[in-house]
Amino acid sequence: MVRDEHVRQPAEEGPLPGRPERKAERRDARSHRLTARGRWAPHNGAVPPVPTARHLLRAKDLADARYAEPLTVADLAAAAALSPAHFSRRFKAAFGESPHQYLLTRRLERAAALLVSTDWSVADIGVAVGARSIGSFTTSFRRMYGTSPQAYRTARPPAARHVRIPLCVAMAYGRPRNRTFREDTGRAAP
Repeated sequence: MVRDEHVRQPAEEGPLPGRPERKAERRDARSHRLTARGRWAPHNGAVPPVPTARHLLRAKDLADARYAEPLTVADLAAAAALSPAHFSRRFKAAFGESPHQYLLTRRLERAAALLVSTDWSVADIGVAVGARSIGSFTTSFRRMYGTSPQAYRTARPPAARHVRIPLCVAMAYGRPRNRTFREDTGRAAP
């Protein structure tokens, strides 16, 4: 009887290489990574790699600087050099809100500052912050601040008597509490 040399017979019983049992063992062995501080931590995808975090910060800075322009999620994703879907997932994981929601929040914060510091009409302020329609601007403002833009203005002192403070200070203390990215831990703060 002639034996075929090219046909390989299993030598032993048990899991073969590439079987699910072995893959699970290899996955468990790779599931821990060394962190930057020298501690072992589980790798669950929650901590974005440093280059991606920089790209996300670049897109966030673009949204902060050009909020009045008709920016889209695709524009912000292009600034981060990511696809729009992947960018949206990573942005929300890092900053706690979607890119669209962040842009809307930024616009409404600026509108609130303009309502208090200027005598412009509500329509002019809506156009100045990049709202596409006054109706959607008023609805979004009411949803965020709990009152209409005009009622928000009348509840504060007139612009002529208002103390002028730098916008960066007003933003730091006047912003609604949102989750922000913490670079030291790589996770969104509570």
